[in-house]
Amino acid sequence: MSASTPIRPVLPPDIKARKGGVPLVVLTSYTTPMARLVDPHCDIALVGDSVGMVLHGLPSTVGVTMEMMVLHGRAVVRGLTKAMAVIDMPFGSYEEGPQQAFRSAARLMAETGAPAVKLEGGVHMAETIAFLTARGVPVMAHIGLTPQSVNTLGGYKVVGRDDEAAKVMADAKAVQAAGAFSVVLEKVPEGLSGRITAELSIPTIGIGAGVDCDGQVLVIDDMLGLFTDFRPKFVKRYAELGKTADAAIADYAAEVRARTFPAPEHAFPDVLKAKP
Repeated sequence: MSASTPIRPVLPPDIKARKGGVPLVVLTSYTTPMARLVDPHCDIALVGDSVGMVLHGLPSTVGVTMEMMVLHGRAVVRGLTKAMAVIDMPFGSYEEGPQQAFRSAARLMAETGAPAVKLEGGVHMAETIAFLTARGVPVMAHIGLTPQSVNTLGGYKVVGRDDEAAKVMADAKAVQAAGAFSVVLEKVPEGLSGRITAELSIPTIGIGAGVDCDGQVLVIDDMLGLFTDFRPKFVKRYAELGKTADAAIADYAAEVRARTFPAPEHAFPDVLKAKP
């Protein structure tokens, strides 16, 4: 491929075709600069409703609005050349029924340019997923721990142990039958996630679901270590940018107070004084 050949962006059929192949790499993105960093390395940049907690200080994803998702979705799409943007449908934008879900998905896709949406739920959302996919909306499903239902679930717990395993498997098969092109498995025991991955013909993308999934997703701020007081078990920190930033800010503050910054090399000379 020559340097002038345009890069073909990843699309939902490409993701579906990756089943059983090289694992899919997915990270969240919420801003244009972060999307530009993610783009060369990832297959999918997920504009997650986790933006509410990560960037807006909300206690959960429940308070995230359509306006927030549109704002951040636009920013991420601007920063992508290769990776595919998938945008979360926020709580309250699709649960009422298929027609509401279609209106919300159509708005997100039209106003952001993202080629696919993600929604939470299994068997009970199958009708909605089928309605969307029949009308040209590619859907990534999300089962296991569904953060928008955290108040019903009773916390961010592992889902699929013991008598729950059959339900999670049924959810996985239901979203596949409804037409989802992939499915996120969150906080599902790795033995169960492996069985689900083996039985489905669409890719599984794990977060806290073990190595046997067809791909992995993490919140980018978690894996970069931007938070110093939050470390879920399933997150590996590939950097400690929070500590680095804290040290840099402390150095800056100290130099400002000591009047050692800005130094002469950071200032512009007085034109009048420079004249003979």
